[in-house]
Order: sequence, then structure tokens, then C-alpha cells
Amino acid sequence: MDYIRFGSTGMTVSRLCLGTMTYGKPTERWPWALDEEQSRPFIKKALEAGINFFDTADVYTAGASEEVVGRALRDFAKRDEVVLATKVFNPMGPGPNDRGLSRKHILSAIDASLRRLGTDYVDLYQIHRWDYHTPIEETMEALHDVVKSGKARYIGASSMYSWQFAKALYTADLHGWTRFVSMQPHYNLVYREEEREMIPFCIDQKVAVIPWSPLARGLLTGKRSKQWNETERAKTDAFGKGLYGADSDFDVVNRVAEIALQKGIPDAQVALAWILHKSGITAPIIGASKPGHLEDAEKALSVKLSEEEIRRLEEPYKPHGVLGFQ
Repeated sequence: MDYIRFGSTGMTVSRLCLGTMTYGKPTERWPWALDEEQSRPFIKKALEAGINFFDTADVYTAGASEEVVGRALRDFAKRDEVVLATKVFNPMGPGPNDRGLSRKHILSAIDASLRRLGTDYVDLYQIHRWDYHTPIEETMEALHDVVKSGKARYIGASSMYSWQFAKALYTADLHGWTRFVSMQPHYNLVYREEEREMIPFCIDQKVAVIPWSPLARGLLTGKRSKQWNETERAKTDAFGKGLYGADSDFDVVNRVAEIALQKGIPDAQVALAWILHKSGITAPIIGASKPGHLEDAEKALSVKLSEEEIRRLEEPYKPHGVLGFQ
């Protein structure tokens, strides 16, 4: 396993982060989720491969992901040896204050996440999306207080417009509050819009970039058709269906398959190798729900792509509208 400094911080993380949205328990929203018995082997295997970075969120499988991940990490690792990240924003109950980035919700949500995770602190506490109904000053001060209370070591953000991220960093700097040290954007070979502003801005600000969906919900593995109906997750993943499916997306998929065939490796390794070659990328967040997923990800670390291969992979891309946040 390779390791890298996490942005401008002194913390070091593995070049792969295990995303745990799939783990917890099946629900009406997540019928494809793995239960605890099915999930634990993937977490253990990730640790054995040298992955020390784990990403979850309070909303994943209605809180069960945090519970399952927390128990597994306590059983399989020492707390100080892992970098544990979770998120806040999405609804966690029916009430109007059970969501968003108000001071009220953030301070309640961090305590609830820590209880589910069974730990005194998280290493990275991230806002899952931008809250249009709460002043950024209120959010940043609340997050600063979470860090100062010892409940989080660092704070990070996820998909938003670059101007919003710049405003958040400026607000923190203006008041002497804790700064975001990471950005979790939607970024892969079929969605590269973050190359226009967000990733260059993160490089300039020395912010760690940890992309979600580096394999485009499995599209870049070459195992999905335009009908998008092969798996239980694909059948029920309305969010994913709204992200991918343009003809140009499948032109990129076909190009990945060509390069993979020439190199004699799976498509997934080529797609992950591409993102690992890109400037500013700290650690893509990978999912693992079937045998071979972790092996492909680990092997991608050693795949070398030439400048010509990268050019060919990027050539079929067509610009997209904003996908993954509003």
C-alpha cells in the first residue's frame, strides 16, 4: 500500500480510502446494502491490505453503516492506527432540525455519530452538502467548536460549487476558525467537470482531494449496459441513474475497455489508475461489495499509464452539466 500526506495536514492516509455506504443493513432506501456479517470481511481485508482510511456518513443505511464500521474497526484495528471519517447534513429523522448544517444539528449529529461509531472522536468530520438555509458563519463556527472540543481532528467538505468552498475557507480564515482540509468531489473518467475549478482550487489551497464514485457506480468496470439494470443496486439506485448514461459516457467506457485489453488487466484497474495519476488527487474513495473489488483497487496502485494512454482515455469525454449536487 502507498501512503500520502493528507493535504496540508501532518496526517498520513493510504492512497485508497474504503467507502462504506454499502455496509450496515438493507433498508427501503438501500435494499442492496450488505448486513454486518457480510460487511465485516471487506473491512478486515482492507486493513490487511494496508488501507488505513475509512469513510462513512450518518445517513448511510440509516446510521447502521457507522455502527457496523465502528464495531469492525474496534475488533480488527487499534483506533490510533486508522483514519475514520464521517459526514453530516442529510436527514436523520422527521423533524425540521434533524438535518442540515445548523449549529443545533451539527452538535447533536456529531454526538450521535460518535455513539454509533463507538469512539470518542473522528479524524475527519465532513459536511455532506452545502446548506442553503444556514449562514456559512454559523456552520463554520459550529464545526470549529467540534474540533476544539476534541470530537474531530479535522473537518472536510463534499460536493459543492467552487465559489461556495472558497467562501467557507475565507469565512474560517476571517474569524480564525478551523479550516476545511479536504474536499470530496464527484470525479471520474466520465465526469470530469471538477477539473475546471474545484481541483485546481484545492491544489492551490493545499486541500486534500478524495473523490467519490471513481468507478462511476460501476460503469467504468465495463459490466453495465445502457439499460443499467444488471444488479439490484442499479435497479433501485435512482441517484446513480441520474448521474450516468449519456452516449458519450459509454464512449469513454469503451475506450477504457480498449486500454485494459491491451494491457491485459481489468477495466476497473485502468479507471482507478487514471484517477491515481491525476494531479492533486489524494485518495479515491472505493467501494467493495464483491470478491475482487479490493484486489482490483490495490493492483491499480501499480498500474502505469503512459501520457498517450491517458490522452486516449480522456479523448472521448464530452462536457456535462453539474451532477451529484445542486
